[in-house]
Amino acid sequence: MSHLEIKNLHVSIEDKEILKGLSLTIKQGEIHAIMGPNGTGKSTLAYTLMGHPNYTVTEGEILFKGKNLLELEPDERSREGVFLAFQYPVAIPGVTVANFLRSAINSRRRAENPEDKGMPIPEFRKLLKEKMDMLKMDHNFAGRYLNDGFSGGEKKRAEILQMATLKPEIAILDETDSGLDIDALRVVSDGVNALAGPELGVLVITHYQRLLNYIKPHFVHVLLDGRIVESGGPELALHLEEHGYEWVREKHEETV
Repeated sequence: MSHLEIKNLHVSIEDKEILKGLSLTIKQGEIHAIMGPNGTGKSTLAYTLMGHPNYTVTEGEILFKGKNLLELEPDERSREGVFLAFQYPVAIPGVTVANFLRSAINSRRRAENPEDKGMPIPEFRKLLKEKMDMLKMDHNFAGRYLNDGFSGGEKKRAEILQMATLKPEIAILDETDSGLDIDALRVVSDGVNALAGPELGVLVITHYQRLLNYIKPHFVHVLLDGRIVESGGPELALHLEEHGYEWVREKHEETV
């Protein structure tokens, strides 16, 4: 079983330490949620996992399937099965959703085998139709330019479609509920739930409990001052919604 193991991770941005010894293990088939106030390092964790060059790891390890991700470039991490859904996906005018997805699939195939000619168009169309039907998406969506003029909900649905076609083993959702109304939130959550299962581990990074009404986590963690200071089941998210983070902060300060 593939799993992601983060050990004593310290990360800095421009010499300012953001993550200060974070440890977490996520196995395939598990859904973990990380919650915490703004500025505690949630997005820093997401970008570090994918290898963003602005984030410097000063200590610790990130292991995935036994490999050290810190030794791999972002595209190599993706090929290993790590996927990041961005908080603010960028638009790519002139490139359709379908062409983008086919290029991503073919790039991965060629990296594994330079002689690979790419997925035949009929096979790709069949795959894309199956995934869009599973996610209950209009097939016309595939012909639109990626994220160009998309609503917040459509951008997030496009990323869920990427997940469905690329079939990652670990998916990181960085504040995927940001800017979504309740209907869009439900649609995106339904897509994540359709993909969740024994072959996929999910890390949901969120500020609000409302997302977890739809994507049901097995484990909830509180990130505070660059460390995970509290862990529990789904009931922890409900407690945070009712009581906020101050009780966690007070508890953490007492133990430091």
